[in-house]
Amino acid sequence: MFAVIRTGGKQYRVAKDDVIVVEKLAGKEGSAVTFKDVVMSGDGSAVKVGKDLAGLTVTGKLVKTEKGDKVVVFKKRRRNTYRRRRGHRQEESHVQITAIGGQK
Repeated sequence: MFAVIRTGGKQYRVAKDDVIVVEKLAGKEGSAVTFKDVVMSGDGSAVKVGKDLAGLTVTGKLVKTEKGDKVVVFKKRRRNTYRRRRGHRQEESHVQITAIGGQK
């Protein structure tokens, strides 16, 4: 069985025991996380979308939170000696999916 969840402005296709990397979530390592915004669900033969998903949730465990890869922002004005280099590392959370719906 799989589900498509929406979190942090992005959508992720998940199945049981998958580990996904999402934008930082509140909580400590080992705490439970529930995703209530389920967009789609399926089990190989049947696919459910929309009102068929009322009440369906995806549960996971917060494995760790860390900083992601560095994104370099480089600004330059041509024919001038103007260059600016800035770096940024976004915080990410690793979540292991434990259950889809009432499934254990």
